[in-house]
Amino acid sequence: MATVKPGRRYLDPNALSRLANMKLIARTVVEGFVSGLHQSPYHGFSVEFSEYREYTPGDDLKHFDWRAFARCDKQYIKQYQEETNLRATILLDCSRSMAYSSNGISKFTYACYLAASLAYLMIRQQDSVGMVIFDDKIRHRIPAKSTAAHLRDMLVVLENTETSSRTGIAPTLHAMAEGIKKRGLVIIVSDLLEEQSEVLRGIKHFRHNRHEVLIFHVVDNAELRFPFGGLTTFRDMETGEKLMIEPQFFREEYIRQVEGFIKQYKRECAEGFVDYVLADTSKPFDLLLANYLAKRARLG
Repeated sequence: MATVKPGRRYLDPNALSRLANMKLIARTVVEGFVSGLHQSPYHGFSVEFSEYREYTPGDDLKHFDWRAFARCDKQYIKQYQEETNLRATILLDCSRSMAYSSNGISKFTYACYLAASLAYLMIRQQDSVGMVIFDDKIRHRIPAKSTAAHLRDMLVVLENTETSSRTGIAPTLHAMAEGIKKRGLVIIVSDLLEEQSEVLRGIKHFRHNRHEVLIFHVVDNAELRFPFGGLTTFRDMETGEKLMIEPQFFREEYIRQVEGFIKQYKRECAEGFVDYVLADTSKPFDLLLANYLAKRARLG
């Protein structure tokens, strides 16, 4: 059996070939632009002069146009157009619930394939990508860079990471929203199995700081359909607690609650201008990703 080289486990050549013409393009105003594709409308104070605007109290006086003030008694600030590549951060959930699998691939493995492919696509188009792997705390934090060597480093970390402790999505989101200083693209890859209102507050924290947010909500098909039959023992993967039930008596109510859970995420993400993608692990990850990127490109 051929040995897979370190850093290659989650880069499927066949999947990458199907994604070859896809580009991940930030749709909203972020601090930069995707190389060769568009120039950011975000104005900073670097690179190239763009325009004037009226001075408002609190503006940095080093950009104050004293000549215009002396000439016509007008108070103006010089603005400059920033030209930097997109900076993205992938937040990957490695909590114990992500280890669940009913079809041969765990939610975590599927999430790793998504994260690896997204990192590959962005680095290929010369964007900077960082990664944070977390459960109830941050386990790995890799600063954003845009080199091939950096991609390999991230892939090696993915290969050496296993699911571990209990979920702590919301605290991690808040910590990262405060920790990521430059506006950019934040990609959350998780099963989102935590108190929903707290997770949504964490997502809104990123939006409040003017990041663009993309969520891949990773679910196993059995979590959606509840296909179990006969007397079945269910075990909480994070607490070990067990419950024996007859699934047929609970299936309808379970599916109703799961559908409501997903609809709530979809609704609040749409209202907050957050991209939400339901990632069913029974679907090929490259097809899921290709369909999403094609849709994103059409929306511009």
